[in-house]
Amino acid sequence: MEFGLIGEHLGHSFSREIHGMLTDAPYELRELAPKQLEKFLHDRDFKGINVTIPYKRAVMPQLDILAESARLTGAVNCIINNGGRLYGHNTDFDGFIALARHAGIDFNGAKVVILGAGGAARAVAAAARSMGAASVRNAVRNIHTAEQLPIGKPDSWSDCEILINATPVGMYPNWNAAPVDISALPRLRGVLDCIYNPLRPRIVLEALGRGIPAAGGLYMLVGQAVRARELFDGISLPEDTTEKIHERILKNKRNLVLTGMPSCGKTTVGRELASRCGRRYIDTDEIIALQAGMEIPEIFAREGEEGFRNRETAAIESIAPEQGLIIATGGGAVLREENVRLLRHNGSICLLERDINLLTPTADRPLSQDRNALESLFTKRLPFYRKASEHIISNNGPLAETIEELLKYVD
Repeated sequence: MEFGLIGEHLGHSFSREIHGMLTDAPYELRELAPKQLEKFLHDRDFKGINVTIPYKRAVMPQLDILAESARLTGAVNCIINNGGRLYGHNTDFDGFIALARHAGIDFNGAKVVILGAGGAARAVAAAARSMGAASVRNAVRNIHTAEQLPIGKPDSWSDCEILINATPVGMYPNWNAAPVDISALPRLRGVLDCIYNPLRPRIVLEALGRGIPAAGGLYMLVGQAVRARELFDGISLPEDTTEKIHERILKNKRNLVLTGMPSCGKTTVGRELASRCGRRYIDTDEIIALQAGMEIPEIFAREGEEGFRNRETAAIESIAPEQGLIIATGGGAVLREENVRLLRHNGSICLLERDINLLTPTADRPLSQDRNALESLFTKRLPFYRKASEHIISNNGPLAETIEELLKYVD
């Protein structure tokens, strides 16, 4: 093994992909059970490795030299084998600072609360202090020191201004969980989550919904990887490397979700876009019919619109954790806030706008079977479409023009 990542569970890792964009050198993901860690480090059969959960502190006793970043943070996530001597570094420190700056969150004079007290939390704490935080406290499940806060009682630390999640709560496969209820934090002005899968963890979405600047950990992951690559190779990469790699990874991983009125072209556009960029195409209406074992008009006839909407939410939840998809949603999918949140975890919602005169009522659409019903639906739904969407694309012209506009978000 020349270069790679060690940890206990690595199925969710993006690290190999990121390092593949930085170098042609092989990068291996190696899962180690706790009992295997000591022998792996003793054998020293590698040039450079990254370290992730749960070994960022466990590796430290077996290292020969700790760099300042490791001493400052009390954790190691990057080890260099230099002539048989192991040097420990912490590039999470650099990555978190890059994330904070990218998100536009100013730590100067801020009261910061970090969820968790593990290796990532230590790096985040050191970085927050270096950016001028007035105070840095840890909220944990089991309190061991007088300085720690109860994570289950956020109202007891309601003076928090910047919240950082450094726990695995909200990470895939338990992606629909939130570590705390941020409504108990009235002074909150920034939220950062070290989790990068999903791309936007739940507390990030909840903060954004309240107008609070927030970001998941993908930029931090890329930033720490760029710094690790510099240490591995003894080089300095261009300043814009993190920004460029982050944009490429984000486009690769992010779903593009199409919303809009019935007959606005979601299916046609979605299939063609998926074909052009080599992605998997999913139609939520097809998922609903498959899961129900009956077609949508029959669902409406048997269960009414409420029954259909419940099935729609279940279908969206079943695909929301996936990444890199082109998704066409039903015309009413974004009427439920829950659906919008689920789709936004890994997706960017795009409204296909089509002139009402180009929309066509059809008998197989229970809510838009005639022109009057279609026009009434258009008036009712347009505000929901625009509120839910991050991008708005006109689909009044040739299909090729619409596809070209959409490709900028996925290619």
